[in-house]
Amino acid sequence: MAEAATGFLEQLKSCIVWSWTYLWTVWFFIVLFLVYILRVPLKINDNLSTVSMFLNTLTPKFYVALTGTSSLISGLILIFEWWYFRKYGTSFIEQVSVSHLRPLLGGVDNNSSNNSNSSNGDSDSNRQSVSECKVWRNPLNLFRGAEYNRYTWVTGREPLTYYDMNLSAQDHQTFFTCDSDHLRPADAIMQKAWRERNPQARISAAHEALEINECATAYILLAEEEATTIAEAEKLFKQALKAGDGCYRRSQQLQHHGSQYEAQHRRDTNVLVYIKRRLAMCARRLGRTREAVKMMRDISLPKSATICYTAALLKARAVSDKFSPEAASRRGLSTAEMNAVEAIHRAVEFNPHVPKYLLEMKSLILPPEHILKRGDSEAIAYAFFHLAHWKRVEGALNLLHCTWEGTFHEVSVYPKKELPFFILFTAGLCSFTAMLALLTHQFPELMGVFAKAFLSTLFAPLNFVMEKVESVLPSSLWHQLTRI
Repeated sequence: MAEAATGFLEQLKSCIVWSWTYLWTVWFFIVLFLVYILRVPLKINDNLSTVSMFLNTLTPKFYVALTGTSSLISGLILIFEWWYFRKYGTSFIEQVSVSHLRPLLGGVDNNSSNNSNSSNGDSDSNRQSVSECKVWRNPLNLFRGAEYNRYTWVTGREPLTYYDMNLSAQDHQTFFTCDSDHLRPADAIMQKAWRERNPQARISAAHEALEINECATAYILLAEEEATTIAEAEKLFKQALKAGDGCYRRSQQLQHHGSQYEAQHRRDTNVLVYIKRRLAMCARRLGRTREAVKMMRDISLPKSATICYTAALLKARAVSDKFSPEAASRRGLSTAEMNAVEAIHRAVEFNPHVPKYLLEMKSLILPPEHILKRGDSEAIAYAFFHLAHWKRVEGALNLLHCTWEGTFHEVSVYPKKELPFFILFTAGLCSFTAMLALLTHQFPELMGVFAKAFLSTLFAPLNFVMEKVESVLPSSLWHQLTRI
């Protein structure tokens, strides 16, 4: 019975949402009709005349106070929106509307449902449904302790933005914790550790968790943030793999015993996949390429710039040493050359930003921990690690240079960071109301006349419609409806 009632409520909600989406005009006319029918009992005419008398009695001081207050409020909203955007990288109003208002109106948030599949490669089938043009955790991100901190020690600058680190903190809490962690002391400590902003506090909490039990996520945190070399990080990740594999096997046997065990199994799967991916990155950093490739093959990864451009490089390697644009234009492209050119075209179509970094037309920087798929940040992450591979293959960069510009006449600049709509809106609103406040203060009588004329013009269409309705419908319609 409960399921039937829930299903009926969901169906009713979907019908209401559909009606508001497609039949809003019908609803609008129905409301107008009801207003007309109820104008006598609700005394709408009397209220309108009262409002008209009220507007006529307003003094210029009222308009000065009104516009000044509106300007102040819109200015405060603008300052708050700008501060929130600089700190968190998004609009507060936009975030609230998407997170809280959109679900009430029947919207679906793909980020919440698919976020668990976007960073660690634990479910390839779910990943295919996720939009490619979104923020993903960089699968080739550097180690904070062994690599990012080295940059900080040398230059005294932070290599990661606050926004990037905030996204990483959200990822850690999503993938490395679950609701039942409070039942196990070590996991409860790590749940608090992932929420800590201070790196030293996180490291101390990880050591505290390891004193209680062999905790895979504690080893992960120490490998990422405390280890100062890749060799130390690999050693800690191997310990994490041993602990994580044991937790995964136990949770796999209990996953069907309830939602709590299912959540634990999902978390343990995410932890195990993350450890294997980072071990593969350690092997690659230490020069054990074959071992890294073997480990990466066990992890399902979605289509990316790395896959597309690596496939293009493998095809270009067979023909790049003897490729000549002049000779190709005279005799035409061979089958192998055509395959290489088409592979480069496919790669450039997937991410057109990469060639400029590989050809060193744009400067490289440290890759971030998060990238925008098919964007400039993904191009940086790819070129940072693979530029040396392209240079090692003779003629590969020459073939890329001769080929990539023919893919597009104009290379896209997406993603271009723009201010959120609500910041621009509040800025315009603040400027407009400030101008009105200034004009009202300088010319109060003139602005009062303008305000009254504006309001009368605004209500003119409504008055015109009401007059037409009264001329068409009989005067006794309300009495007939009350009888029915």
